[in-house]
Amino acid sequence: MEPLIGAGAAFAIALVTTPVGVSGAVFLIPVQVSVLDTPSPAVTPTNLLYNLIATPGALVRYGRERVASSRLTRPLVLGTLPGVVAGAVIRVSLLDGADAFLVVVALVLIPLGLVLAAGDPPARAANARPDPRALVLLGVAVGTVGGIYGIGGGSIIGPILVAGGISIYEVAPAALAATFLTSIAGVASFAVLSLAAAGAVAPEWDLGVAIGLGGLAGGWCGAALQPRLPEALLRRGLGVIAVVLGVRYAVLAL
Repeated sequence: MEPLIGAGAAFAIALVTTPVGVSGAVFLIPVQVSVLDTPSPAVTPTNLLYNLIATPGALVRYGRERVASSRLTRPLVLGTLPGVVAGAVIRVSLLDGADAFLVVVALVLIPLGLVLAAGDPPARAANARPDPRALVLLGVAVGTVGGIYGIGGGSIIGPILVAGGISIYEVAPAALAATFLTSIAGVASFAVLSLAAAGAVAPEWDLGVAIGLGGLAGGWCGAALQPRLPEALLRRGLGVIAVVLGVRYAVLAL
């Protein structure tokens, strides 16, 4: 029963979040903990397993050329991959001090989300290009947080880049590509760490597959909806998601 409930929740979440480049994994954490009783820290790699299965549908829908040719994808991936491995180690060995990351994330997401939700388009310099080195550093930070909490990072990367003046149509596929590749490394890291760690460290495989399949269907449909939605609406939607997540992170940390 739990896998079916999880799959339905994952479909609905991915349908709403995929158009703005967020896999929806972060919204599945309270569902897993409060409804499905997923043990901790297994909830983290289970969420990463969700990303691994769910995001390819959206990426295929966006198209390989749009994803691979983006100026954002490569530097973000270069940063998030080592970051998620570090985050996995922190999650298993230094869990008690991990809440400090949530405070930082909340302080970033809430003001950015308010700016985006207000609906004012960010100022864009002509021919402005993001600094690849800054994108790599952003990827490292986001990957570390993703490895600790089992989120793909799109919910953090998206608001930062869109608030910096980059189109959400470009940000969404790049953020999801980074989420997908980071989740591969994250699941593998937790699988290795589970061999030597006590407690529930490995993913809950049956639940992870079920919510992943639900997210796969929801992500495919959500990516199909994106071209039909105006950028201003998507930007406001991303802003609302960022504020909600920032508030939730602050409450959890405090």
